[in-house]
Amino acid sequence: MRLAMRIGAVLLILAGLALVSRALLIQPGPDPSTIVPRSVSTMPPPPSERAHKSGMQASAPVRIIIPSINVSAPVMIVGASGGTVGVPPLSISNLTGWYDRSVTPGQNGSSLIDGHVDTKAGPSVFFNLKNLRPGDEIRINREDGSTVLFRVTWIQVVSKASFPWHAVLGPVSDPELRLVTCGGPFDYRTGHYLDNIVVYAHLAGAT
Repeated sequence: MRLAMRIGAVLLILAGLALVSRALLIQPGPDPSTIVPRSVSTMPPPPSERAHKSGMQASAPVRIIIPSINVSAPVMIVGASGGTVGVPPLSISNLTGWYDRSVTPGQNGSSLIDGHVDTKAGPSVFFNLKNLRPGDEIRINREDGSTVLFRVTWIQVVSKASFPWHAVLGPVSDPELRLVTCGGPFDYRTGHYLDNIVVYAHLAGAT
C-alpha cells in the first residue's frame, strides 16, 4: 500500500513538472527586446555646452564598432523609403545602414546610422543599443581610411508615432552621430515595435 502511494506521489510530481514545463512553453517571459532600462530617457537631450569642434571632409562610413556592447558591423548606404529612413535587409543580422541624406560621420551636422534590434531568427546588430551609457565609445571607420571616435551623450526611447526628427536630424554646428533601432512594446497585429531607441553621440576625436 505504501509503495503504491509512493509511486502515485512520484507520478503526480512528474505530471506537475510536465504541466509546469508546458506552461513555461506556452507563456514565456517578457521579450528582452521590449524591456527598456530605466536609465533611458523619454526626453530629448539638453542643449550642448561643449566646445566647438571642426568637422572633417565627407567620407562614407564602412564599419561601426561599439566595444561596450560587442558590435562590429559593416555599414551599407540606405536612403528614404516611403517617407521613412531606409533600413538594412532583415536577412543579414550584423549589418547597419547610414542614411545618405544625413552628413557622413565626422562632418559638421548629424549623421544617422540605423540597424535592426532582432528578427524572427534572433537578436540583430543593435539588440543591446538601449544598454549604452553616456561616455561609451563608438568608432566609425570611413572609406578614406580614417576612424572617427564618438562618445555617447544621451539615450532616448520615443514613440514611432511622434519621432523627434528635429532633435535627431535638425541643424547642429558640431559633428554628431545618431544611432536608431526599434524597441519597447511589440504590436503582434502589425508585426512592428511601437517605439524607437535613439542614441546621441558627439565627436571626441579622429585618426
